[in-house]
Amino acid sequence: MRLLAPLLLCLGLAGAASAQCAGKDLRQDLSEQERTELRAIVSATPYPVGNHWRAVRGDQVIDLIGTVHLDDPRLDAPAGRIRSLIENASVVLLEMSAAEQAEMTAELSSDPEILLLSDTTLPELMDEDSWQTLAAAARAHGIPAVMAAKFQPWYLSMLLSIPPCATAGLEQAQGLDGRIMDMAQAVGVRMESLEDHNTVLDLFRDAPLDEQIVMMEATLTAPDTNEDLFATLLAGYFDEAVTESWEVSRLLSRRLSPLDPAESDAMFAQMQSDLLDSRNRAWMPVILDAANDSPIVVAVGAAHLQGKVGLLNLLAAEGFTLTREPF
Repeated sequence: MRLLAPLLLCLGLAGAASAQCAGKDLRQDLSEQERTELRAIVSATPYPVGNHWRAVRGDQVIDLIGTVHLDDPRLDAPAGRIRSLIENASVVLLEMSAAEQAEMTAELSSDPEILLLSDTTLPELMDEDSWQTLAAAARAHGIPAVMAAKFQPWYLSMLLSIPPCATAGLEQAQGLDGRIMDMAQAVGVRMESLEDHNTVLDLFRDAPLDEQIVMMEATLTAPDTNEDLFATLLAGYFDEAVTESWEVSRLLSRRLSPLDPAESDAMFAQMQSDLLDSRNRAWMPVILDAANDSPIVVAVGAAHLQGKVGLLNLLAAEGFTLTREPF
């Protein structure tokens, strides 16, 4: 999608500190028609708000923390407020534990071909104008065109979704997930992954190249627009407006994508199905099993909490009582 920013709400992708960017919150620029549509969707969505919820069933207690995989100094305060939950948990479940992250890093280091095209290059797959636009965007992100030409389209899409202003210190950046892992590690609380690190990568890698190209071309925005999308994502997160943030990304994608609105909505719906709904269902048995040794903490991208197939609604269907907690 042109708006790969919402992936940062639901994937283990890190971003640099937002203080380096000066984007504006695009929610204020929505038309009245868009606002009406947004209000209707939010009001019809189960559990549309809140970054911290508690699920209780008998003696089973689960604290669910909606994270953002972006670094921001405003995360220090909520991290401090949930510290005692982390320190007293029997286990902390994450999309990807520190051990799983290390395994992925080692795999990518030993086999960089995972991220590279083997039999072709992007200029061969794209028309000249599209390639030149892409090459210019890559250079703005500090990626030489000759290097960008060899990247897998899905991977380059992710790199270009982060604005140039946020790429400095990217490897050292730490979102709420990282803070939670540090707290758990400091006191020896066990951490486990909800899924194998290849789960999401396989979703992208298995997509046909032509679909990846469409997604990549849809990622390209002007640097200022990319900063605005970044700022909008974070503003929605700190407002704990989880469904609103997700749906605003969909509405803005209609404006910015080269696809027509129906195609853009369809692509966004597919992304939600693949990256949120299917993974949420797959995580539920892991969460329910871990809950037998309560209390536990589940820390996942905030977008996983909300919606009909969100973790909160799935837990409610299993007989848990949900209560929104301070974040």
